[in-house]
Amino acid sequence: MRLVIALLVVCAVGLGAIGMATDGFTLVTTEAARRESIARQPVPLPDVALADGSAGGGALRRLLRDDGRVAIVDFIYTRCFSICLAMGSEFQQLQNAIKRGGLADRIRLVSISFDPADTRDDLLRYARHLRADSAVWQLYGAPGPADRARLLRAFGVVVVPAPLDQFVHNAAYHVVTPDARLARVLNYGAPGAALNAALRQFEAERSVAHQPSWRARGKWPS
Repeated sequence: MRLVIALLVVCAVGLGAIGMATDGFTLVTTEAARRESIARQPVPLPDVALADGSAGGGALRRLLRDDGRVAIVDFIYTRCFSICLAMGSEFQQLQNAIKRGGLADRIRLVSISFDPADTRDDLLRYARHLRADSAVWQLYGAPGPADRARLLRAFGVVVVPAPLDQFVHNAAYHVVTPDARLARVLNYGAPGAALNAALRQFEAERSVAHQPSWRARGKWPS
């Protein structure tokens, strides 16, 4: 019962705070337009330094480039007892679907903490609790304050402090290319749609990579 009351308090305070931060939720239509724009023209992400997590840490662009797969990215914090639990369960479903479909060489899952209090040990415990397979699903710690603000802004994530050492934040699945471009943003609650979008993005990336150099550069032979 206490947990239920705590959840209600966090949600009430958080919704009010997000409402203020988004000018009474008037940015909802703006967010829809932003997602459509991203789908038409993927947006370069800032090269922030992610802290150590279940898969080490380092510069975001290098981590994406060196891995080479299309990533489905979400944002979490390990002490969350509300929306992050639902997203963690859906990431488990995605992990199972990726492994079952033999897609681990194309798609991976990335969770990034936005909470500077999350240590590497916290993220490792979180990964174990969710049975994250490090070959498919990697977790990273929060960047420093300035980089964290840049990263959240680029992904369109709003984070508001709430009671009981909690945060209220919007949630989505973000499809990110190996060259660090945000290509799609999709609502959480539909992991299948996120996986399909990531697969389409992988095929698009592979198609461009296999084009003749003159076509990849947008030039036609004379």
